[in-house]
Amino acid sequence: MIYGIGTDICDIRRLRATLERRGDRFAEKVLGERELAVWRARRARAEVRGVAYLATRFSAKEAFSKAIGMGMRMPMTWRACEILNHPSGQPYIRLDGALAEWFNARGLSAHVTVTDETDYAASFVVVERVSPVLQEPGA
Repeated sequence: MIYGIGTDICDIRRLRATLERRGDRFAEKVLGERELAVWRARRARAEVRGVAYLATRFSAKEAFSKAIGMGMRMPMTWRACEILNHPSGQPYIRLDGALAEWFNARGLSAHVTVTDETDYAASFVVVERVSPVLQEPGA
């Protein structure tokens, strides 16, 4: 059963300007540790690839926050939600801490797709309830 959907589009030019103004601090605020490692490696090879990677992750986290219906409010934080890739390249969402606990307590699962072009990055997230939420008797 679908719990929620979210989509987002990010203007890569605006994100590049933010990076120029704020430097690595912006990426360090938005990306989790595993994402930061990928971002640094991609940026070292080609600046444009690093910026596109950051934009897709920013967009996917925005879409995820919409799909779970809370926006960027606790327990949803930028760094507690990571958009990683399986060896096949397929993106997936990895959650940590209070956000993971909140998500798992509701029996939810998420599916994400990301894409980017020269000026834009976009993402789409579907969150589904995969298991019934256990309730205490009398609740």
